[in-house]
Amino acid sequence: MAQTVVIGAGPAGLMAAEQLSLAGHNVLVAEAMPSVGRKFLMAGKSGLNLTKDEPFEKLMEAYGDSAAWLWPVISEMDALAVQNWAKELGQDLFTGSTGRVFPKVMKASPLLRSWLSRLDAAGVQIRTRCRWTGWDGENLIFETPKGVLYLNADATVLALGGASWSRLGSDGKWTSLLAGKDVSLNPFTPSNSALSVDWSHHMQPHFGTALKSVLWSAGELQSRGEAILSNKGLEGGGLYPLTPALRKGAPLRVDLLPDFDPNAIQARISASRSKATLTHLLKSKLRLPAQKIALFYEMTKADARQPDRLVESLKKLQIHYTALRPMDEAISTAGGVSRDAVNDDLMLRGQPGVFCAGEMLDWEAPTGGYLLTGCLATGRWAGRAAADWLNQTDRN
Repeated sequence: MAQTVVIGAGPAGLMAAEQLSLAGHNVLVAEAMPSVGRKFLMAGKSGLNLTKDEPFEKLMEAYGDSAAWLWPVISEMDALAVQNWAKELGQDLFTGSTGRVFPKVMKASPLLRSWLSRLDAAGVQIRTRCRWTGWDGENLIFETPKGVLYLNADATVLALGGASWSRLGSDGKWTSLLAGKDVSLNPFTPSNSALSVDWSHHMQPHFGTALKSVLWSAGELQSRGEAILSNKGLEGGGLYPLTPALRKGAPLRVDLLPDFDPNAIQARISASRSKATLTHLLKSKLRLPAQKIALFYEMTKADARQPDRLVESLKKLQIHYTALRPMDEAISTAGGVSRDAVNDDLMLRGQPGVFCAGEMLDWEAPTGGYLLTGCLATGRWAGRAAADWLNQTDRN
């Protein structure tokens, strides 16, 4: 049987390993960190969002400019397939009101334990503290606590992650190794990123509170979802889908009353007593909570609070942010191995038998299950493609 090596033990790497094992190949998974699936486990601490239960065409809209490229890949492991995979691993699932799918235990660890047990039973070997450092001729080189390890692989799947959360293993340092092989790479940039905002001291009492029932917009993108006020700025699922536009410096606006059209807001304002203060109007007539009122005052000047501009200010409040938060704080990254660097099987064009999967490829998607679905799907695709490539090589 062919010897295959998967480098990286996150969801994409483990999925690739499973596919190669199912095809009858010996598989070794090499992981640089002391344990596997660290970012996967971290994501599960707030409730493991596996996928988004929605029609396939709607699901693919979340992948933006990469949708056409990833369409056949994710069609082979779409939202339904991800749910069936998790159920096969003993997970009871539930779907929230927004279509997000979670294990009922709301954790990643039971699923990962079950998956690792299944891989072990299939004969997949996993070596931790085994950091890939490149090639020596046809051999893969690894640094281990016992010294340098050389492996000759008939096929290799790289699932090395992006460049965020470096403490969990995704440090992007592998880019220098591929650049040395003339692999086309795009610079890493933050995705699903929080924003830096220079708050005045008036906002301090509201740090840690959520802005709910709001509609965010930047460029041509819109997103309805909450964001948290923090001492650093703003973060949360409502903002993350806008990162592609915010990276380009697009203005950020928020509709504080998305369920009310301008005429309805104006009617409430007009019905208020003429001597009522603006704060009383915002609180009593428009039912804005304290954090929304504070944000309104923080982001407006006197002229924007005048009666003739008040409705527009409430519906299109501009948020004066300074920048995206540093890339290592981002949930994920865009950039990495370019689309042109791999063929339709996700094999590096200049490195026969070397495939790529997961976040190291240049695609992005918002949180909400799309990221994990993309990682699992590309891992499955690369693993199956590697197995097919080995079969063709054997026949030749």
